[in-house]
Amino acid sequence: MAESLVNFLADRGVHSRPLRGLVARLAEGPRTLDWLIRTAAVPRRTVEDLLDAAGARRDGEQWRLDSVDPALVTPLPTATDDESRPVFERYLDGVPKPRRALDHVQADLDTMLRRARWLDETYHLPGARLLCVGDHDLTALAACTLRPELSATVVDLDEDLLTYIDATAQERGLDIRCLHADLRFGMPEVEADLVFTDPPYTPEGMRLFLARGVESLRPEGRVVVAYGYSERNPALGLKVQQEVLRLGLVFEAVLPGFNRYLGAQAVGSASDLYVLQPTGKSAKLAQAAVRGGETGIYTHGPQSVESTGPDPEAIAALLRLTRGDDTVQPTLLRPGWSAPVKASGPVAFDLTADPGPWLARTLLAGPPARVGALVGNNHSDITDQRGQVALRELVRAKYRLTFHRSTPDGKHAVVIAEPVPAQGVAAALLERVHGKLGNVWREALIRESGSLTKREAREKIAELAPEADLASRLIDLPRHRIAAILAAAQSG
Repeated sequence: MAESLVNFLADRGVHSRPLRGLVARLAEGPRTLDWLIRTAAVPRRTVEDLLDAAGARRDGEQWRLDSVDPALVTPLPTATDDESRPVFERYLDGVPKPRRALDHVQADLDTMLRRARWLDETYHLPGARLLCVGDHDLTALAACTLRPELSATVVDLDEDLLTYIDATAQERGLDIRCLHADLRFGMPEVEADLVFTDPPYTPEGMRLFLARGVESLRPEGRVVVAYGYSERNPALGLKVQQEVLRLGLVFEAVLPGFNRYLGAQAVGSASDLYVLQPTGKSAKLAQAAVRGGETGIYTHGPQSVESTGPDPEAIAALLRLTRGDDTVQPTLLRPGWSAPVKASGPVAFDLTADPGPWLARTLLAGPPARVGALVGNNHSDITDQRGQVALRELVRAKYRLTFHRSTPDGKHAVVIAEPVPAQGVAAALLERVHGKLGNVWREALIRESGSLTKREAREKIAELAPEADLASRLIDLPRHRIAAILAAAQSG
């Protein structure tokens, strides 16, 4: 009986919580089938399967269990709100300010507590994996602090936020993995039991964030979404909810007014919590939903739905500088770095809508050719010597950089990257940023040393980088992790 019950509960993963409660009640005394169904609010067939797996005995109209492993049903202790609040306050005190271009409003302390508590009380979190698609509200830190047995992955565009969450998780000993992505261009490979997201409150933003979440969701998983609209504009709420339905997602629950924010007054500084269940069509619908590659998904700023296109004069300057003395006209490409860039000549990128990380990512994933990038003249990687030095250091094994500030006017700048001869392990890593880091690094070490075996190379890199990083693509790691890996490769 014990092994059968263990397997039954394990197969139901995060959804085993009410079933574990039923087993606990059966261990206390006999119960009727009707009582068990109403108490757990799960289908009769599921309760019958549970009784069979547990080896329950029927006595007339009642069912009983003679014994049960307490570890399967005993609730795990959790921190109280009084214990958690000071920790969460410190988290919020240190979180970097949201970038204006990303149009994010911070959730308050009570919302952090409420989200973590609700997740823990609704699902069986030990051993589960939570994916936060965007996480400036620190939901992963909150949930893992309350339930340390939970594993989480944070995928976000903001490099400063990823650095903060990564450092905080390491300091607290929490199992949180941070990955970088601009969801418009791609999504790292992640598998999750639960997805949590607080997306941009536009139909385009909801579609994109939900689709990326569904791509990573296990078949029996759930997507939990924060979304709010003004009662003065129900038509917008309808448009957004239609995007949910177009992804084949079912509204399992809506918890009104669940989230509160330090701003967002247009929607009453509040949003609801949606619990969405995927159907058999959701995965394919999600794949189709992200093919357009829209960049306007926010309500304000240069990447808003209403934002204008590129400046023709600035594009002309970009193409001219990228071409240089070459006779081949540069190819103008859209932003994006999730797949290798194939080019036989110089390439140019219009990055004027860059919220911060696009320039570095474009260079990390760029081809072994002359690359030009048009950015805002106030871009953080070029406005001062510190930023320029950091960017040069990041890609020095691949490119030599030249910065053309205020070109062709005070609003724009052009960065030119000239390829340098590929030498050393770091250069090999930058040549294949889309390959599995552990494999690329091992092969480069063996080739560079001329004597290391596969086992020896594997052991060497295991001393230089975490296992989770080695299992990822270099391009998917946060920038601070990439810098550390390249430094280790150059020194080791």
